Amino acid sequence: MKTVIVSGALANKPLNGGEAWVRLSWARGMQRLGFRVCFVEQIADATPAPAALDYFERVTRAFDLSACLIDKDGSPLRGMSRGELRDAAGSAELLINISGHLPASLEVLRTVRRTVYVDIDPGYTQIWNEQGCLPLEGHDSYYTIANNIGRPGCSIPTGNIAWRTILQPVVLDDWPVVPPPGEMKFTTVAAWRGSFGTVTHAGQTFGQKVHEFRKVIELPKMSKFKFEIALLIHPGDVKDHEALLANGWSLLDPQEVAADPEDFRRYVQNSSAEFSVAQGMYVQTRSGWFSDRSVRYLASGRPVLVQATGDLGVPVGEGIITFTSIDEAVAGAERIARDYTLHAAAARRIAVDHFDSGKVLTKLCDQVGVRP
Repeated sequence: MKTVIVSGALANKPLNGGEAWVRLSWARGMQRLGFRVCFVEQIADATPAPAALDYFERVTRAFDLSACLIDKDGSPLRGMSRGELRDAAGSAELLINISGHLPASLEVLRTVRRTVYVDIDPGYTQIWNEQGCLPLEGHDSYYTIANNIGRPGCSIPTGNIAWRTILQPVVLDDWPVVPPPGEMKFTTVAAWRGSFGTVTHAGQTFGQKVHEFRKVIELPKMSKFKFEIALLIHPGDVKDHEALLANGWSLLDPQEVAADPEDFRRYVQNSSAEFSVAQGMYVQTRSGWFSDRSVRYLASGRPVLVQATGDLGVPVGEGIITFTSIDEAVAGAERIARDYTLHAAAARRIAVDHFDSGKVLTKLCDQVGVRP
């Protein structure tokens, strides 16, 4: 059995079930193709918090993953021993490096035969590379979830890298369709300001998720449906917090309802549909970005009403409804509710046809020349 290493942030993003599913879907998807998978993460903190270490162990054990958490010097902290890690790397056909999490200079990785960089933060990744603060060299292949990169109308710089596009994989068996709740409830899990700050490049400033949410903050008042966010919002954003409540948004603490992968799945499946905006970066660059979180909703048979970011590379209109204004968002919610059965079936169909890990990852393996 051939070995694949998957790397990304898990302990570095503790109590974030949605982020965990991103990494788990790649790892479990490669397992389903017949690879032996080792998950390797490098902790960012010199003195990691016990909660982060515990989260890593809890999640990887729950999904029966061979895993190793290493420090900045490459020494194991949790999971596999140094010898086991060395053996895995020595036999590995492929490293899938999500967000370039593992530095190419890491000694233990020098024996891996092929390395693939997977960009899940399009625009940020490429601009920071152009600005010299995020080096991308050291990989054999480069993939991004920006469907429109390199096309007319998309302003993401390519940096002379031959980017290939890829959809975010989901293991369909992990996300079975279950009956929807009785009430029509649009939900999402979000961080008010996202993971990154405002970015300026080539004279243009790219905003955060907060700037896009403010454009639709009156949505619950303009619609007859319930809108709920499991929202991470800083206490300093008190005016925004008050405005959300005043406009009828229901707010929950994501660490109470979506901290572990199972909690996150339960939250998604207890929803009728998703409503969400995108980071300003993804919208302004016309990136064609589509959220990994929305993929989980689709797989669960939950339609999504999401902000337009350009051509997504998948069908829209049934199952996926996009909007560019608050009026379009109101109409989109009504459209989903009016023909809910149709949109729910279309949501699952899109997941099966386009995001199924077997299809997505088989294509990647074919392109990079790796077979189980």
